[in-house]
Amino acid sequence: MTSITASFDQPPTTAEEEAYLYLQKGLRLCRYKPGDRLKPEEIAAEIGMSRMPVREAFRRLAAEGLVTLRPNRGCIVAGLTLDEIYEIFEIRSVLEGLAVRLAAPKMDPDTFLELEQLLDRMERAGQAGSSDWVVRHQEFHALIYKLSGRPKLIRKINALHVVIEPYMRIWFDYADKPLSAREEHERLIRALAQGNALQADQIMQEHILGTAPLLAEFASPGRR
Repeated sequence: MTSITASFDQPPTTAEEEAYLYLQKGLRLCRYKPGDRLKPEEIAAEIGMSRMPVREAFRRLAAEGLVTLRPNRGCIVAGLTLDEIYEIFEIRSVLEGLAVRLAAPKMDPDTFLELEQLLDRMERAGQAGSSDWVVRHQEFHALIYKLSGRPKLIRKINALHVVIEPYMRIWFDYADKPLSAREEHERLIRALAQGNALQADQIMQEHILGTAPLLAEFASPGRR
């Protein structure tokens, strides 16, 4: 089986798409933080293009809630309230629970081997205190929902991961390492290996919902 471990980077097809992916990556990796003002002329110079595609990319990011376009202030990186953090994880739990149910019948021994390998990489990154843990964690989830074969569902899940990734990275840098993640993910693999799609759905939802209060507690005012 050819590896289908997902990457959140994809080749751009237009200048607008290139600007959008460049900015999206900057947001995911915390290069741009909530409250930062994004100047189209500076972004355009960094990428090597005119300002028009960058402005179009701003509008696309604004439609996804990643930035806010304000009169006289331009493009401002959006932040999340605690309620929004909980809501994102609630939506993720439902969508990824559905994805795991749809993916379950398509899994084979090679899939389970790849999932175990991703868990090994995740564990090594966690023990090293590396924020690569976040990337490996996303790859684990992405491998599963890619198998759902539902492009619209995958795009919606991807968009939610992009919104929450900066918070996950900051949380990982400052909070205790999520060492229990291996056990939680192995429970999911066991349910899938047994062909129990409904149990896998429940485990996935519990795993995602269990992360929300940890992240929200860290993100609450006065915590950092």
